[in-house]
Order: sequence, then structure tokens, then C-alpha cells
Amino acid sequence: MIKTLRTTAICRATLACVASLVGASAAHAVDWTGYMRGGPAATSESGKSRQCYGIGELKYRLGNECDFYGEFQLAQAMKADGVDFNAVLMTNYYSPATESNANYGVEQAYVEMKGVDIAPQALFWMGKRRDRDDVHIVDTFFTNMSGVGAGVENIDVGFGKFGLAGYKNDSAAEYIDGEHITTIGANNGVGRLHAQLYDIPVNPDGKLRLVATYSRGDSQGGVKGQSGYGLNVEHVQDKFFGGGNHIWVQYAEGSTDINQGISDNGAHGSGYKTWRVVESPSWQLGAFGGQAIAMYQHNEAPDTAGGKSNYWTLGGRGSWAITKNLKWLTEIGYSSLKPANSTAENVAKVTIGPALSTGPDFWKRPELRLYVTYADYNKAAANDTANNYNVPANKTSAVSYGAQVEIWF
Repeated sequence: MIKTLRTTAICRATLACVASLVGASAAHAVDWTGYMRGGPAATSESGKSRQCYGIGELKYRLGNECDFYGEFQLAQAMKADGVDFNAVLMTNYYSPATESNANYGVEQAYVEMKGVDIAPQALFWMGKRRDRDDVHIVDTFFTNMSGVGAGVENIDVGFGKFGLAGYKNDSAAEYIDGEHITTIGANNGVGRLHAQLYDIPVNPDGKLRLVATYSRGDSQGGVKGQSGYGLNVEHVQDKFFGGGNHIWVQYAEGSTDINQGISDNGAHGSGYKTWRVVESPSWQLGAFGGQAIAMYQHNEAPDTAGGKSNYWTLGGRGSWAITKNLKWLTEIGYSSLKPANSTAENVAKVTIGPALSTGPDFWKRPELRLYVTYADYNKAAANDTANNYNVPANKTSAVSYGAQVEIWF
């Protein structure tokens, strides 16, 4: 009942916002953008309709996504008395299966403004907003400073630009998939401050982004709020073999997550430390395009919470344009997590299949795909409940197959 009422309320609010934007002055066009993926699948795992494989939240996603997801954004740009402003609403939908229709939400809802007399070039914003960078083939946002907050950016400092933002999530019980879950001292609110220097030219077609984060949790529910901080260095290279290259070097401890967000609802103290290095090139050389990733991450936690661990992954996806509208896709990935005093968790995954697209390049969408995926994993990976395999104890490999559409516009 709670789920139904919450979903209905979100839908009504979304329709009201859509009506407001559509009814805006005809002199200003409403921009509609979006993303969606999903499709039918099957697996050789007995008693299951589909199965996916990775270590933790990171997985090589081609032919390896067990959900249906979409997000759609309306943006209305306007101008009044010499000031430019933009109102943005993004709704999203998530389903862990093909027949569920209950998990809707508001992913972004904010207003940004530029051209005010006190700082004409600065961009001010307030509301619920995303600020993140990812590696597409593993569906992982290695920088993710999103949430409800306010900030200013695009301040010219001569050698680059400066931005400052603050976010705050409230202390409250969680709502997961519309259900009310009561927590005691484990879901305290956390405030975050992000200061960044970005668009720093350091080499031809290459720019640097530096982010410093400080977080502090509320002291509520009988638990003292934990503080934390993080540092993020990103280098983005354009015009790299017809594509680009992205490097992250990151550190975080306490209530700050390695992606510069919040670590475990702010419950982590100074005993939690993580550093990570990520390298991800993309390319388009004639008919051959693709993206790859190499990552190494070191985690430290109190012995009672698992102690130290090391995590690395290496893989990539390639596309070969057979014709203008037909591609052949291949994705290969290997991931390993070695906890302290425990057996390493290993998984290898290979996916092949054809795809129809509007063009021959790797990034052209939509893609209508058929695929076959083979996964090989050890018992340590299968037995870790965080990986969500739920396979028989004697199984260490499986095959999945299906169809998937992916589009962004």
C-alpha cells in the first residue's frame, strides 16, 4: 500500500511539472533528453529467468544487465531582465525484472541561473542535481557528487575555473523501492562540501580537474556523526585515437566515499580509507571503435568490518562496423577482489553478438542487440552474497543470452 501511494504521488507530481513546462511560453523550446535500456533474457542457471555477474557493484555490462532502467529529462531555458535561467526535471524508472511497474522517482529537479549583476559569468544552482563522471562499459560513476544542494561554478581564476557546492541529506528512515525501512542510528544525515578547480589546460587537448571534499554526519539515533574527506584528480584527454582518455587518481576516508559522495550513509569513521587509480581510453579507428578500463583499488577498514582488501579489473568492449547500420560487439572483462586473510574472488566474462544502430561508430545509439554471455567465476565469488549470484555450490560457470535495447538522446 505504501509503495502504491508513493508511486501515485510521484506520478502526479511529475505530470504537474510536465504540464507546467509544456505550458511555458512558446518562445522558449522545451528540451527533452533521456536514456533507456532493457530487454528479455534467459540463462543456463536452473530455476532462474536471468543472471548477471560481477564483483560488488562493478560489472561489464554488455549482455550482463538484469534490470530495466530509464530516465527522461525536461529542461526549460528562459531569460528575464538580462538573466538566463534553466529549470530542469528528470524522472526515472527502475525495475529488477521486466514486469514490474512500481519503482519511479525524481532523479533531478533544480534551477540554475547565469548573468546576475554581482557575478555575470558565474553559474548558480539550487535543488537536486547530478555531478558525475563514469566509464560506460562498467556502468560505474567514479566521480559522483550528486544530491540535494546548492552551488556556484564557472568562476574564472585565470588558469582554470572554480566551483563550490554544498549538499545535505536529512536524518530519516530510508525508503527503498517504496517500502518504509526503520533504521536506528544507521541512517544519519550527512553534509558535504566540494571545492573544485577544473578546465585547467595541462597539455594539448588535455584538461585537469581537482576536487576536495569534506563530509560530516549528524549525531542522531545514539550514534556520533562521523567526518571524512576526499581528494579527486581527473585528467580528460580529447582527440585520442578518434576518441578520448580519462584518468582518475582518488583518495577518501571516513564518511566520504571514494567517488566523493557519502560512504555507507555517513556511518564510516576514520578507520575506513580507500585509494583508487582508473585508466579508461576510448577510440574510433575507421570501422573499429571501443572503450577499455584498467582499475586498481585498495580498501582499509577495521578488522571487525573486513579489514584490508585489494580490487582490480581489466577489460574492454569493441565494436566492428560490418555495414553502416550493422555492428559486431565483443566485450571481455576480468575482475578480482582479494580480502585480507581470505580467498580471492575472481570472475571472467565474455559477451558477443550483433547490433543494429543508426551509424557505424561505437557511441552511436540506439542499438538493438542480440547477445550471448559466458561467465566463469570461482566459488569465493559465488559465495559472496554481495555479488548476488545465488547459484548452486558446485557451479562455477554459466551462459546467458537475450536481446537488449540501449538508447540515449
